[in-house]
Amino acid sequence: MNGAVRAVVRMGIYVGAKVYFIHEGYQGMVDGGQNIEEATWESVSSMLQVGGTVIGSARCKEFRTLEGRVRAALNLVQHGITNLCVIGGDGSLTGANLFREEWSSLLETLRTTGQIDDEAVQRNSVLHIVGMVGSIDNDFCGTDMTIGTDSALHRIIEVVDAIGTTAQRYLIGVCVLMYAVLFVLQVPGRCVYLALVSALACGADWVFFPEMPPEDDWEEELCYKLSGKRLNIIIVAEGAIDRSNKPISADYIKDLVVRRLGFDTRVTILGHVQRGGTPSAFDRILASRMGVEAVLALLEASATTPACVVSLVGNQSVRLPLMECVQMTQEVQKAMDEKKFDEAVRLRGRCVTGVVLPQSGFNVAVLNVGAPAAGMNAAVRSAVRVGIAEGHKMFAVNDGFEGFAKGQIKEIKWGDVGGWTGQGGSLLGTKRAREQFSEFCVPMVMVPATVSNNIPGSDLSIGADTALNAITETCDRIKQSASGTKRRVFIIETMGGYCGYLANVGGLAAGADAVYIYEEPFDIRELQANVEHLTEKMKTSIQRGLVLRNENSNENFTTDFIYQLYSEEGKGVFDCRKNVLGHMQQGGAPSPFDRNFGTKVAAKAMQWITTTLKETYKEGRVFANTDDSACLLGMRRRAMVFRPVAELREETDFVHRIPKEQWWLKLRPLMKILAKYRTSFDVSDSAQLEHVTHVRQGGLQSPVERF
Repeated sequence: MNGAVRAVVRMGIYVGAKVYFIHEGYQGMVDGGQNIEEATWESVSSMLQVGGTVIGSARCKEFRTLEGRVRAALNLVQHGITNLCVIGGDGSLTGANLFREEWSSLLETLRTTGQIDDEAVQRNSVLHIVGMVGSIDNDFCGTDMTIGTDSALHRIIEVVDAIGTTAQRYLIGVCVLMYAVLFVLQVPGRCVYLALVSALACGADWVFFPEMPPEDDWEEELCYKLSGKRLNIIIVAEGAIDRSNKPISADYIKDLVVRRLGFDTRVTILGHVQRGGTPSAFDRILASRMGVEAVLALLEASATTPACVVSLVGNQSVRLPLMECVQMTQEVQKAMDEKKFDEAVRLRGRCVTGVVLPQSGFNVAVLNVGAPAAGMNAAVRSAVRVGIAEGHKMFAVNDGFEGFAKGQIKEIKWGDVGGWTGQGGSLLGTKRAREQFSEFCVPMVMVPATVSNNIPGSDLSIGADTALNAITETCDRIKQSASGTKRRVFIIETMGGYCGYLANVGGLAAGADAVYIYEEPFDIRELQANVEHLTEKMKTSIQRGLVLRNENSNENFTTDFIYQLYSEEGKGVFDCRKNVLGHMQQGGAPSPFDRNFGTKVAAKAMQWITTTLKETYKEGRVFANTDDSACLLGMRRRAMVFRPVAELREETDFVHRIPKEQWWLKLRPLMKILAKYRTSFDVSDSAQLEHVTHVRQGGLQSPVERF
């Protein structure tokens, strides 16, 4: 939430608005006084890495009463506030919409009671409201991700990874032939998302969540599934139920398994651990993008514009009518109360359940090419298991195309990829082979996997999110290392080749003051202007400065040169330190996003392979030589799209190994604005108000694809 607050404040000041904090949520708006405080640029410094919300949040019974809303209206009028940006869940946003609908009558009440005059009524006649959804549950219909969800997933996966290490100790330390251990992890959340995605990300054996209760014989099926396996993990959402609406708790599952199977069973209940900790890179970027979009929405709002909520669909910001989203969210609960569980799942977003996979009998190979990227192993696991489920015989190729040419190919079974989801690097091995090999006339699909995120045809690549988190966490620690010292500026070099994605987006997530990339050429005059700009900032209450440089941004203005320049020009105001992050950006366990993204993309790719194999199988053999039989599967704005590799040639700068057009460059002005630069901001790509679409009579469907 703090990233959103920071973005709203700084974008608001950038456009010339007076921005206020309202501390303690609606309670602060009702109480007024010191709870309503004007915000400054400096007051939101060093907020990005702080969890929770520094301006506070509180439930307010008084705001639910007309009298309380009248008091809140008076406090806003006294400060001349006619635009509200509300960050919260469906309850908070519903309250904001009601407040807006009543605004005219509230002003009239204040006028008739003599608390404001006619001029004040006229001056404050319209109240504009824009919402951003802040909730770890990700249960608000209309958006793919809510602020806080990705950070909550990080907390869950950290615990599951630690549990896995503990489990191995149990299995190694006990010399019993059939000894088995089960870990049951109960996660908070009223929605399927956290439980299901964490189960995908950690390779859990079973998952329970409210929207899809298990069949009546689930106890027998569960015990059968767990039998014969020594290590098992089950994820349980706190609201999980059976088809009779009877709760399914972690303790109930433990008692069941102990009674029937005799497994050594341990229960872990996360509770509020999920709400704490440092926000992830994804959440910081999402919050920053949403905060800026919210300010633009307020600027463009009119008296007839409905209150809207800023959402994320795929990789694109959208604006949706607030109450349409709230209505759809409430429809989910209504469907569950009526035991219409399939309907509840549909309302959550487009997802396919109960699909009978087509059975085929082809040989399919999986290989990794290029540098290792976190999440590759999750993608391989997904491809192998989906392929086996579709009837294919799956093969693994070691060491990329070089291994393919040398015959380093072996069959890979279901159990061979167990535990791969959380492993970093590439367990199959991968090499940057340069030799030319003959084309194979068989269907091929490429799944983008590189920390540099420089693949044409896809906005995102497997591994990039893990690298961003490594950069963000390192920058946080580097800044913290100077705590208690005098003013200091850090010069950080990132990887990425000629692609500035890691530097630019990492700078946005870490709150950088300047970022140097190859895609935006710079000269000594710009460097000097940046130094002067940062020097002026450091003369205020700002204590830390952060400058990121892509490793190939300029062959002459090296990291050492920039470090020496800032050191010399900052004398008497700040001192400098430099760090080259190097290959630490490629290592480590994959982030929840990369595990989930790799799993989904590989599954979709394998389904495409199955379909294409059937289409190209003629006269006893597979023959595929058309452009659309060799594709890349990538995320493009709102959807996953297959693009023929041949089409991508015209979109690629082969010399520098980057796409000719890169979506994230549109975030560059945003980063500069949040760093207090006066720069132009292109609003042509800003979100426009849309509507959710109908899924059934009397119901609504989100335009998102959550899973």
